[in-house]
Parts: sequence; structure tokens; C-alpha cells
Amino acid sequence: MNIIRVATYNIHKGVQGLGPARRLEIHNLGLAVESLDADVVCLQEVRHSNRLEAKRFPHWPELAQAEFLAPQGYEAVYRTNAITRHGEHGNALLSRWPVLGHQHEDMSDHRLEQRGFLHVTLDLHGQSVHVLVVHLGLVKASRVRQVAQLQRFIAREIPAKAPLLVAGDFNDWGKSVQAALAQTGLHTWDARQPTYPSRLPLAQLDYVFARGLTPMGLMVPRGRIWGRMSDHLPLIAEFALPVS
Repeated sequence: MNIIRVATYNIHKGVQGLGPARRLEIHNLGLAVESLDADVVCLQEVRHSNRLEAKRFPHWPELAQAEFLAPQGYEAVYRTNAITRHGEHGNALLSRWPVLGHQHEDMSDHRLEQRGFLHVTLDLHGQSVHVLVVHLGLVKASRVRQVAQLQRFIAREIPAKAPLLVAGDFNDWGKSVQAALAQTGLHTWDARQPTYPSRLPLAQLDYVFARGLTPMGLMVPRGRIWGRMSDHLPLIAEFALPVS
């Protein structure tokens, strides 16, 4: 039986704190991502570049964050969601397995939030597995429209019998996203695993949904160090791949 280990993590652009107490966490995040030992790591709020932060922090990496965070031997895929005055950021996927292709779809719902999702097709043991890395909006009405767009994309772009993972930060404090995605055949665990805020997690905003894969386990790493690196905790899920 082939097992795939998937992690999703909102890394808060690699910086934590406010004002003079702001600190660069991207180096610690690199060690953290490697320690997850996931086959696939889905990342949100990943900076491709930021000229202001690069000047502020003397140890700002020369590589874009997705490439910097990729453990040795992993392939990094990044696509921009938001372009700002000083740079750009978006979603990324780090894969231990070969990448067959990728694309990006804009899902910005209003001018104050630039959002999008990343679609990556992976080759796992000779089988194509589709992964969508998602970061939904803060406004409930926006999330409803974004989930509907996600459903249309899945129906249009992903074969009905292909294994599918949808992972990321859904910004949903209830169960409305779960109910909507269940209509597309995407399911997650009933038991909640709080991931936000990282220092005192009260709500699960981060999920891994699956279709055509057998769920095996779900966990959130604990410990003070995880509460320092981002405002979210990572979520790790394991699935069994169907026999092709």
C-alpha cells in the first residue's frame, strides 16, 4: 500500500511580530518544513520577493521563499496571487515526487483582496494525482463565490476518477466550506484539529480535503517553537493511494 503524506502551512510571509519586534522566521521555517517529512507541502502566503523586507533584514534569503524552503531533492512550484508595492506573494507546492504540470487561477473577489489557487499534477508511483493549493478570502460572501469557482474548475479541469487533494487556508470558522466541497465529493475528517492562532489554537482554518484517496491519519505538531514561526500551525494528513 502506497501512503502519501501531505502538509498544508500558511507561513505568514516568513516574518512574525509587529513594529520593532518584527523578526525573520524564514530560516526556522526551512527547518520546520523539512521536519514535517511530507511528500507534498502546500504553502500559503509565500513571498516571491519583497524589496522592503530584503532591506530590513540582513539575512533575507537570495532565493525566492518557495525555493528556499524546499528540502533537498524536492521540486518547488510557485504562482503569484498578490502584487504589492514592494513585491509579490502567493501559493506554493513542494513535492518529493515529479511534477507533471501546473497552472494558476485567479479568484480575487474584490479589489481589497488578491486571491488565487495553484493546481499541480504529480506523478506518484506512476499515477497522476491532482493537488489544489488554496487560500480563500476573509469575507464569507467571497468564500462562497470562491468555492463555487473552485467547484467549476474541478469539474472542468480534473478527471472525475483522478485522485484529488485540495489543501490550504480556507479562513472558515464554521463548516460551510466543508458542506460545499462535499457536494464535489471532497471530504475531510470530522474531528477538528485547531490550527489558528498558533500560540493558542482555537479554530481550524486549515484543511486537507480529498477525493479518491483513503484517509489514514491527521495531526497538528505541537510545541512552543511552532507558535513562534507563523500565526498558523501546519496540518499534516496521510492518505492511501488507490491501486492503479
